[in-house]
Amino acid sequence: MKTRWVATLAWVFAPFLLAPAQASDPWWPTEIEVWDPPYNQELKRKPGTYVALEKASKPWRICVSIPHLKDPYWAAVNFALIDEAKRLGIGLRLFEAGGYGNLVVQRGQIKECMDSGADGLIVSGISATGLNDIVEGYSAKGVPVIDMINGLSTTKIAARAGVDFFDTGFAIAKYLRAYHKDTGHSPKVAWFPGPEGAAWVNQADKGFKKGLENSPFQIVTSARGDTGRTTQGKLVAGALEAHKDLDYIVGTTVTADAAVELLRRKGRSEKTKVLAFYYGPGVHRGIRRGNVIAAPTDLQAIQARMSVDLVVRALEGKPHFKHIAPKIIVVDRKNIKKFDATTSLPPKGFRPFFSVNDW
Repeated sequence: MKTRWVATLAWVFAPFLLAPAQASDPWWPTEIEVWDPPYNQELKRKPGTYVALEKASKPWRICVSIPHLKDPYWAAVNFALIDEAKRLGIGLRLFEAGGYGNLVVQRGQIKECMDSGADGLIVSGISATGLNDIVEGYSAKGVPVIDMINGLSTTKIAARAGVDFFDTGFAIAKYLRAYHKDTGHSPKVAWFPGPEGAAWVNQADKGFKKGLENSPFQIVTSARGDTGRTTQGKLVAGALEAHKDLDYIVGTTVTADAAVELLRRKGRSEKTKVLAFYYGPGVHRGIRRGNVIAAPTDLQAIQARMSVDLVVRALEGKPHFKHIAPKIIVVDRKNIKKFDATTSLPPKGFRPFFSVNDW
């Protein structure tokens, strides 16, 4: 009930409050990877370029469902969705389920929104399989569904915009191997890939472990949990208590934020270094300050914008990619000044908005 109340207020004031936060420059053309064939499990891809529509042909009504807004990663997604809908001249309602344990809530929110007369749906699923029946049901009725970021196991969708998190996990493992100086001992790593059951977590876990194969690195502890600050903080605290000689903590953006604070309190910042396998405001700030070593970004704001453009293209019967993602970038202190943060972060001071051009 609380989520709906906040959303209602945002719907009322969004048209007035959004104006100062608009992106001024086009986000396209953007280099992308195109899955060929779409949805293949072998990650077969080819390079491509994404060019967005200038405007929609009519004020389509789009529902968007995301897992939560507890992880600042999703604030960038929130901003980009609303901003892109406003640019295209369509209506958009966004619902957040409150956490990865709330599959029933997400299912209910999708139905509630779609029953209001929506034309299309963008979904970032809590579960890889838990929304398949709903998504397939809408697809069967001719409603275009875009699978955004997290990844659903069904292929009965109009399109998918999502980096495979195998790549981000692998990328940070590869970076870690190059970063670590040979000290004559096996570096000890605590690894926190995120919540149980989410497709992106499973893929990140596979990628990270694959990236550390045939290396001296030891994953001495690993645990999964919701990407809320409280949960990740407890996981990190437990790892620090159990392993006094940790060399690295690697995990979600929330993991990294919690780790930086806990290591500072315990006076262990010099001994134990922090990395993340995706990007957010806290990680960005941490890299600039030297508290976080590096993190790859899946350019989540670009993925969100492409998702909005894709659903409009599908509704208008225009040619569109079936399965795409932007190229990931690993950000560290060497390249952060050249990095375009608008691809991965919300504007400074941004607060969640849940609707634009409401119907």
